[in-house]
Amino acid sequence: MKMTNAKKRGIREFLYILPFIIIVAIFAYYPLYGWMYAFFDYRPPLPLSLDSFVGLKWFKSLVENRTKIAQILSIMRNTFAMSGITVGTSWLPLLFAVFLSEIKWKPFRNIIQTVTTLPNFISWVLVYAVAYSMMNSTGLFNGIMMKLGLIHEPILFLRSSEHVWLTQWLWLTWKNLGWAAIMYIAAISGIEAEMYEAAKVDGASRMQTIIHITIPSLLPTYFVLLLLAISNFLSNGMEQYFVFQNAFNREYIQVLDLYVYNLAMGSGAYSVSTALSILKTVISVALLFGANGLSKWFRGESVV
Repeated sequence: MKMTNAKKRGIREFLYILPFIIIVAIFAYYPLYGWMYAFFDYRPPLPLSLDSFVGLKWFKSLVENRTKIAQILSIMRNTFAMSGITVGTSWLPLLFAVFLSEIKWKPFRNIIQTVTTLPNFISWVLVYAVAYSMMNSTGLFNGIMMKLGLIHEPILFLRSSEHVWLTQWLWLTWKNLGWAAIMYIAAISGIEAEMYEAAKVDGASRMQTIIHITIPSLLPTYFVLLLLAISNFLSNGMEQYFVFQNAFNREYIQVLDLYVYNLAMGSGAYSVSTALSILKTVISVALLFGANGLSKWFRGESVV
């Protein structure tokens, strides 16, 4: 039996995406094998055995001790604060993309987009190096402020626990704003030009065109990304907070991902950290389906 053209095309297209499926399987699904460590009393480098099987012991340990509960509540406070600020300001890339699209001089627009996108490719270690050179006691900011006579003693920005949630959000926004706007820029390029031409014929101003055409056309993309952000509410990432943490701000900067890392790498509590990771994944999936249900209820559209 000869293979039809449609079947050949389907096989060819599947082969195109096969490498990406393999990468996802290796880096996203194969590590789930490590979840078994949450059910054993694991002590490296000894291999797992049935003698070290403890069932749900490490899950129960998270809520049996008042000190542990207070510590986890403090971690969750930081996690919810950081994620809440990020989700609450998730509309900023949308507005930034609209701003870029309204710049008519293409060379200037390209410069702005390049300058704001490049920080995304800088590691958090280099970001901290920039922050340290600017805001340590002998850094650029304190030097200028003292020469101008505005302050008499250096301000220890990086060693202060005050406003740490806000400052971390500012660094995150500086690093990711341009990159996050790319999705919206692509969506703007897909808006039909006839809509803008019809608006001009009707006498719509530039702001009216943005409010009634551009932003409504971007809302479907925004809601999809918002749902994904909600599903990752407990996943702040670890790198940023790891490099910025110190003894002075640890109480307010230690989020769930960093806490799990410190448990495993600092205390050697691999089983407890794995149990926490499992709970975080389960809650994240529940948040995704919950947000998807609300989207379907209010907007009549769902993602999952």
